[in-house]
Formats: sequence, C-alpha cells, structure tokens
Amino acid sequence: MADETLRLERIAEPMRQPIEEYVALVRETAGAGAASLTLIGAIAGGTFDATRHSIRSVLVLKTIDLEMLRRFSEHGPKLGKRFIAAPLIMTDEYIKTSLDTFPLELLEISQRHVTVFGEDPFADMTFDDSHIRLQCERELKTVLISLRQGLLAAAGRDKVLRAVELDIGDQLIRTLRGVLWLDGKKTSKPAAEVVAAVESMAKRKLTGVRATLDVSGAHEWEQFQSLYRDVEALTEMADAW
Repeated sequence: MADETLRLERIAEPMRQPIEEYVALVRETAGAGAASLTLIGAIAGGTFDATRHSIRSVLVLKTIDLEMLRRFSEHGPKLGKRFIAAPLIMTDEYIKTSLDTFPLELLEISQRHVTVFGEDPFADMTFDDSHIRLQCERELKTVLISLRQGLLAAAGRDKVLRAVELDIGDQLIRTLRGVLWLDGKKTSKPAAEVVAAVESMAKRKLTGVRATLDVSGAHEWEQFQSLYRDVEALTEMADAW
C-alpha cells in the first residue's frame, strides 16, 4: 500500500473533504496497486473555482489493471457531482518514457501539482528544449487547423464558434507556458500572466487569446477572427525559432 499520509496543506480548506473521500475511494479500489495520487491544475495552483474547474489528478499505478479501472469507472457519476474528473492513469515507466512525447503536458503538471500520497513522480523532471519547441510548433499549427475546421462546422452559427474558442483555451495556455519555458521563464504563472508575458515576447497584444480566458464574455465572429490572427502570429514566431 502507498504511504498512508495525506499531504493536503496546499489545498484550500473547503476542498479537502471531497479530496479525502476521493483518496479513500482510490485506495479502496486500487489497493496496493496505487503508487501515488497527484492533484494537478487549478486545484494544485490555488485558483480552483467550482463554477469553472474540475478537480484533475494523475493516478500512478504500479501496473495497469483494466479490471480495477473498470470497477473504478462505476463511481464516475458520483465523482462528477463532487467536481472530480476521471484521473489520468499512468505508471512511473510511462512518465519516464514520455518526456519526449508529451513534454508540454508533463511540464504543465510538473509546474502545478501536489502529490497527496506516495512518492512524487513529477519531481526533478528534466526537459529537452528541442522536444518542447517541436511540440509548441505542432500545437499551434493544430490549433489553426481546429479553428478552420470549427469555422466550417459552425455553418454560420456564432454559438458554435464560441464553443470552438473555449475548447482550445487550455491547449493554448499550455502551449504558451512552453513558449515561456523556452524563453527561460521556468516558473508557472496564472493564465493571464502567461498571456501578458508572451505578449511582451511577441511585441503584440493577444486580444483573441485573452478572450478565451473569459468564459462569460462575448465569443462571436469578431473575437474568433482576433483569435485566429493571434494564433497565426504565434505560429510564425514559433517557425522562426
């Protein structure tokens, strides 16, 4: 069995009880097969808002047990009511061999995470600049394709464009954190500060990117065009590295 001690000091007090219940469920279901559980994203960064976020986590198993995962999946509806998303399932070996494949995702986790039990699998990670640079370029070009395809699928409906814009928000911020990492800024920052720092690098305002952070704001044709121009400019900047 993994270390029984829970490390919740960095978690806001109102969120500790649902997390304790979540941990109890993980331990009951996975038993000795659970190596560690790590909270990631807003819940780990102290910016959690139940109206916008879910509790995200990485469950590291000693070995992948599909039967256990199937049993665990039965608790999905109950966890959803507590704002707890299905965990990412990994092994220590998977993490070690994925640093070149998913550097941006693992970089984001390493910058904002709290391992609540077990050994921290994301401590002391080493990233190769070339891997991060390549994924930044790939992600920005993928976003451009997504925006074009989303525009066609919207068939003139601004409400659909709004969903397209909001869906790529997290992907964009993750990519921009990678851009800052390449520029020597290794410390994780809130999304708005990430955008401000990249604006300084790019020497232009990223009003379309900023709009994706405001879920209650206007997300219409004008904002869509602005976002597309921003991503185009960022892609050109990435291509010039």
